[in-house]
Amino acid sequence: MEAIARPDDLYSASQAAFSESRFDGEPDWVASLRRDAMASFAKTGFPTAKDEAWRYTNPAPIVRTPFGPAEEAEPGRVEAIPIPGGEGARLVFVNGAFSAELSRGAFGPATAISLRRALAGEGAVQPRLGRIASRARQSFTALNTAFFGDGAFVRIPRGTVLEEPIHIVFVAVPGAGPGVSHPRNLILAGAESQARVIETYIGSGGSDGSAPTLTNAVTEISCGEGAILEHTKLQRESVSAFHVHRIAVEQGRASRFDSHNLCFGGSLARTDIDVLFQAEGCECALNGLFVTQGSQHVDNHTLIDHAKPHCTSRELYKGILAGKSRGVFHGKVIVRPDAQKTDAIQTNKNLLLSREALVNSTPALEILADDVKCKHGSTIGQLDANALFYLRARGIGEEDAKAMLTYGFAADLASRLTVPWVREEVEAFLGGRLVRATEAA
Repeated sequence: MEAIARPDDLYSASQAAFSESRFDGEPDWVASLRRDAMASFAKTGFPTAKDEAWRYTNPAPIVRTPFGPAEEAEPGRVEAIPIPGGEGARLVFVNGAFSAELSRGAFGPATAISLRRALAGEGAVQPRLGRIASRARQSFTALNTAFFGDGAFVRIPRGTVLEEPIHIVFVAVPGAGPGVSHPRNLILAGAESQARVIETYIGSGGSDGSAPTLTNAVTEISCGEGAILEHTKLQRESVSAFHVHRIAVEQGRASRFDSHNLCFGGSLARTDIDVLFQAEGCECALNGLFVTQGSQHVDNHTLIDHAKPHCTSRELYKGILAGKSRGVFHGKVIVRPDAQKTDAIQTNKNLLLSREALVNSTPALEILADDVKCKHGSTIGQLDANALFYLRARGIGEEDAKAMLTYGFAADLASRLTVPWVREEVEAFLGGRLVRATEAA
């Protein structure tokens, strides 16, 4: 993939780059998958602000940036970025490429390897890769499928219960020019298995004038019958980074999927989470927290498809916005005609710390069945003046009081994180970020 010469024509540049791309050693079915994805991208092109799904998020800053392939990062620059997670086992990818030097440890009976290695010999990859995320035509997903270099392949065998989480880390390091990487992850949770998977996205650059990076990631997840999977995404890329991520999930009978989506970094960041109930008795919980400041723009889109009866979903997303930042939440719950006895609750709450911050919240229910329990709600507001007065009357300074109330707004979501180091990481980050945000408000 060559450097893009025309910053206003990423679409044409992507087509030209694909015709020159070579992915040596891949099976024929992967080459076919890439060709089909590129053909799909050629039909749709990049979205614009005129597309309903991108109504409040204009992707033009991404499309107009002359992105080339992410360069191989210098070891010194990578080592300077602290990787969270302590001494536990982890898979690390730098600018989309697997790093054996930074990866370490094993994950017990589970398979957790690079996707490129899995393509060479894992028979479980072909039936799922590109199929779970193909339910909706999305140009960034198609672009990822056409150009993905590497990512993680995780398979939890039937009946396996993992005590320790599987940690996957993606590090974005800027090069001489704007660079793009396309991580691709496939997570298969076997029947009656239990596991926790963490995806961490971090990066450097921003304040030092470094070139921007684009992470265009796709994660496909399959939960077998009776499986319990907890998935956590922690996105803390640099303030100059662009980040687009699609998480597509399919659930088997009586399975449970819990998602924790934590978005703190990026200049423009977009996450789509799609969950499909393929059989009866499924449960899912989607929890999300986004914290923005300055001119950041963070967009979260969720879709829960109740395609079968007797399924339950719970969704809680919260946003905290300061400065001139922008936030978007669009959550949709679909109840199909045959999905009787559906139980769904969707809630979005947003806290504005400045007069110039803005959030667009559009929760939605599409109910096509009649024997269901569904509700949704959204709130947007500022700090409670009475609560602030109460704290100040007891000798707490104004900035400390604001920080305490803001932290309390987010604390219930942080308390739901079951991995201790993730919870500590988020709480420490919130403490520092919210103090600065309330001081600037």
